[in-house]
Amino acid sequence: MRHLGILGHSTEGAALCFRAFCQRGFRELGEHQHPDVTLDCIALARSMPGWDSGDHAAVRGVLAESVRRLAGAGSEFFVCADNTAHMALEAPGEPLALPGLHLPDVVAARAARDGRRRVGVLGTRYTMDGPLYPTALGRLGIEAAIPESADRALIHRTIFDELLNGEIEAASQEAFAAVIGRLAERGCDAVALVCTEIPLLVTPEMSPLPLLDSTRLLADAAFEVAVGRASFPAWRGGPVQPPG
Repeated sequence: MRHLGILGHSTEGAALCFRAFCQRGFRELGEHQHPDVTLDCIALARSMPGWDSGDHAAVRGVLAESVRRLAGAGSEFFVCADNTAHMALEAPGEPLALPGLHLPDVVAARAARDGRRRVGVLGTRYTMDGPLYPTALGRLGIEAAIPESADRALIHRTIFDELLNGEIEAASQEAFAAVIGRLAERGCDAVALVCTEIPLLVTPEMSPLPLLDSTRLLADAAFEVAVGRASFPAWRGGPVQPPG
């Protein structure tokens, strides 16, 4: 089995990805069994000035440092359990120390397998306003839809004020369900939870639309690679090349 490295840019999402990966092993490989996994996390505070100023190269430097540490710990490939971070990972630069899975493509592939045509996107304002998901979904002929401005502000504020701190508020659950409902009214046939903390708040039972849970989808994709059931990744950062 291959040794996975998890790049933990934000702690709650990385912890959920780590737990989901190990639990998949418990279910399929036997009690207490899972492929080797190492989690590395440089404090998000190191990267926030870069996010706030749009300096993706600076953020990429921090993320690359974490990937180097994962390689030094024996990891053979990595995942980054943070959607927004992929904006920086896609920035031009030296190849990363390990090959990795590209999270937006993992989510888009599942949307395509499920036959989705228009997917709502919930994440940080950087992700919702950026090109990650329109590009990844668009490569597979799927339209991305983002919430209206006021809803985007609510989502971003909830992520940073509550979810990144491990706080789950009932009022926020109701507010997110209402946002998803409005996306359903606009013709979305699924909603992608593309901040890896949002699945801590939004569950399938409360959602008006089927969920694409980026955190658990990434953990499952990593598990398939680790046990040899999926192709070993080749991407080492930088722009993602379209298929073909």
